[in-house]
Amino acid sequence: MSRKYKPDKRIVTYYFFAVVFLIVLFPFAATLLFPGSRHPGLQNHSIEIPETVTIYRTATDTYDTVDFEEYVAGVVAAEMPKTFHEEALKAQAVASRTYALGRILAGRKLCDSVHCQAYRDYNIPRKVRNAVKATCGQILTYDDELAASALYFSSSGGPTENSEDVFQTAYPYLTSVSSDYEPDATHRNEKTTMKISDFSTAVKNAFPELNFGKITKKNIKIRSHTRGGRVAVIKVGGQTLSGTDIRKALSLSSARFTVSFDKGKIIITSNGCGHGVGMSQYGANGLAEKGKSYEKILSHYYRGTKVEG
Repeated sequence: MSRKYKPDKRIVTYYFFAVVFLIVLFPFAATLLFPGSRHPGLQNHSIEIPETVTIYRTATDTYDTVDFEEYVAGVVAAEMPKTFHEEALKAQAVASRTYALGRILAGRKLCDSVHCQAYRDYNIPRKVRNAVKATCGQILTYDDELAASALYFSSSGGPTENSEDVFQTAYPYLTSVSSDYEPDATHRNEKTTMKISDFSTAVKNAFPELNFGKITKKNIKIRSHTRGGRVAVIKVGGQTLSGTDIRKALSLSSARFTVSFDKGKIIITSNGCGHGVGMSQYGANGLAEKGKSYEKILSHYYRGTKVEG
């Protein structure tokens, strides 16, 4: 008759600690030794930032693969003047990184033109590199999700816009906010003067599918404005267009414009530059000059967002 087996207590203890190490300690040690593709600034966040990004080069019809943070530096250098305050450059870096990541996660390509974000790989100032390095890996989130549509533009000339008033899609963090402090902004009181007949030709060429009839001084009239003060609806001949439509048809800097007439000519006076949704770059610089940090600048223009990473 065989004896009943009694396990050695030392062996049981050994196996117990071995299991604890494999389940608890080893994964922790592995993340320290082999961090993988997750960006070091986002180890505790579910959103992963790639190490590299592929960019379509419009001039050569080719693709380049570059380090992601190097790409962000190239975008900031191309999109914002190097003379801007460091905090404004930091805000731009976070916004650009967030916007690029949004496109990547949506399966959309990146190019080096303003269709995506302007980008260059030369003459990147140290000041820009320092701003990107200081915010390395940082992104904007809203309700724990990436604020993927972190749009921005040059100057506002007044309040920014609700996203739905310009792009038809409403984002809770892209709402109209004040942007009054833009002391050095370009594109102020720009006047576009032309014969009404030339105005008529430009509009009809831009929208050949519409029947405007005869366009005269009497049937050109602004009907309404957006919350941010840009033209929402304008009557032109027998049709109604948006301010954005007129901006594109006439290559205006902004849809924040007024209309007047003088001796058979139409005079369109515009203020600001860009679509008006998200962060005003000149507004960001103005806030930075007033002592606001890049986090404060971003929270002002992107309501309810957080800087994470």
